[in-house]
Amino acid sequence: MELVSSAENSSLDWKAQYKYIEDIDDGRGYTAGIIGFCSGTGDMLDLVELYIARRPGNVLAKYLPALRKVNGTDSHRGLDPHFPKDWRAAAADPVFRQAQNDERDRVYFDPAVAQARADGLRALGQFVYYDAMVMHGPGSDPVSFGGIRKAAMKKARTPAQGGDEVAYLNAFLDARKAAMKTEEAHSDTSRVDTAQRVFLKNGDLDLDPPLRWKVYGDSYQILG
Repeated sequence: MELVSSAENSSLDWKAQYKYIEDIDDGRGYTAGIIGFCSGTGDMLDLVELYIARRPGNVLAKYLPALRKVNGTDSHRGLDPHFPKDWRAAAADPVFRQAQNDERDRVYFDPAVAQARADGLRALGQFVYYDAMVMHGPGSDPVSFGGIRKAAMKKARTPAQGGDEVAYLNAFLDARKAAMKTEEAHSDTSRVDTAQRVFLKNGDLDLDPPLRWKVYGDSYQILG
């Protein structure tokens, strides 16, 4: 969570991100919360629906019709001007924070780690998959996680297939960078170049600390 947060929020304090919300001009509307749930991609809608199921009548419930209408677009229609303020208010509710945790795990973390383990990857590979799943989303098209993995497997075999783990992860990161460069908002590939590739070059396949890396020019470390 700290590694991903360094790239997503320029901070290791991922638990401070439940209240985060802004439009980062990437065509996905509002981006918010601990994993960058987006109003334009459906995962924010799923999160708010879960929160309403667990806390009926909450401060975000009134935005449900608008979230359904803006899904698939970058529109703020029906959300402005008070949605960001209300999101931050909701983040004080432990029920909402737990809903964010649960949706993160259901959509991103658990599928990424399960696939990495099935491919024979250790902790670094599990993180590499998770970070790709967070940015690109699940799916099979060329710029989604499934498409990136498919492209990598054309270049190298996974450890589960008898391949070399380092060679496969390099192939995956190459495919990931190619996918990132197709989109202006993701054109800075430092989260691969000066973070994940650094761990890989160091042979730290188990992500054992100390870990030192850079993202977008900022330096981070986890010492233990």
